[in-house]
Amino acid sequence: MEDHSQHFLDLIRRSRRGRFKVYIGMIAGVGKTYRMLQDAHELLRCGTDVQIGYVETHGRPETEKVLQGLPLIPRKKIFYKGKEVEEMDVDAILQVHPEIVIVDELAHSNVAGSRHAKRWQDVMELLEAGINVLSAVNIQHIESLNDEVEDIVGIRIAERIPDSVLQEADEVVNIDLTADELIHRLKSGKIYAQEKIQTALDHFFKNEHILQLRELALKEVAFRVGKKVADEVRQQTDRGVRLSKVLVCVSSNSETQQHIIRKAARLAEIYDAELVALYVQTSKETADRIPLDQQRHLMGHLQLVVQLGGRIRQEVADNIPQTIADVCREERITLLCMGQPSLTRFRLLIHGGRYRKLLLQLKAMRIDLIIFADI
Repeated sequence: MEDHSQHFLDLIRRSRRGRFKVYIGMIAGVGKTYRMLQDAHELLRCGTDVQIGYVETHGRPETEKVLQGLPLIPRKKIFYKGKEVEEMDVDAILQVHPEIVIVDELAHSNVAGSRHAKRWQDVMELLEAGINVLSAVNIQHIESLNDEVEDIVGIRIAERIPDSVLQEADEVVNIDLTADELIHRLKSGKIYAQEKIQTALDHFFKNEHILQLRELALKEVAFRVGKKVADEVRQQTDRGVRLSKVLVCVSSNSETQQHIIRKAARLAEIYDAELVALYVQTSKETADRIPLDQQRHLMGHLQLVVQLGGRIRQEVADNIPQTIADVCREERITLLCMGQPSLTRFRLLIHGGRYRKLLLQLKAMRIDLIIFADI
């Protein structure tokens, strides 16, 4: 543990901006907060000014015990809907300006009226102020993995963080347990109160769910570490310019578009490519003709693109295939991503003049095409 703490201290001294370390777990109860607080004690023993900005113990005795002895920055009390709630006090942390602050529950949504809507946004402000942050998050809260997590556990996770938050991390640490160890902890009452244990075992904590989430967490951390190494090598060799671009076609249809956007964003990150989203507004979708529900869908899709670090291009045209080809040429796209077309559109794609021409143009420009299946 001492080596890990020293390495983090070395990183701090190399930058004026705050350094950011994230502990990732596959599921609640693996020990992210406990490990983070253990490291905080080690840093404190090394003479570092480390303080608690926000920690959620969930009533777990082990976590409450390890929290003792660490300096706490008082939380901010806010009245919301007639009740007093406590949130992290960003102003107080900025004023105290500790060398390192502990901020738990990275995906937490702040109460209405707070400085920022999300806690990860609070963290970004602290980093910009030169404060170093240790934080923690579970794998199910990462935006681009949301569809995979839903496929595994059958639940849509509401609180999510953009992948760009993890891209800001200087260190990513995986907190791992075997499925047997985790279930033993759960049954022993170390994760949830007795009345919640059976519900947990019947849902998130099924053995097959844990194994799949564990694999997802291990892959994610390995990916982040590998990407960090590649970025550092590129900086040292002056290869800072991205040579690849991924174009994802966005429409106003439905939520299936978000599944396509997440997959395209994931590919862009894997290939270290820029993500560009193209929305072609036809004459049927002008502001005075597009239905309100489709407008909401479209705004949600475009907001997701931005959250995932992408750039938006909006074109006005009725010839969608030709517009896609033109944008691919202008942007020098290397990979085009589209949703699975309907049967009617698929026939057009193969036989129709416009779509056939698009395929020929993509081939001439040596642009790969990926068609994602609907979820």
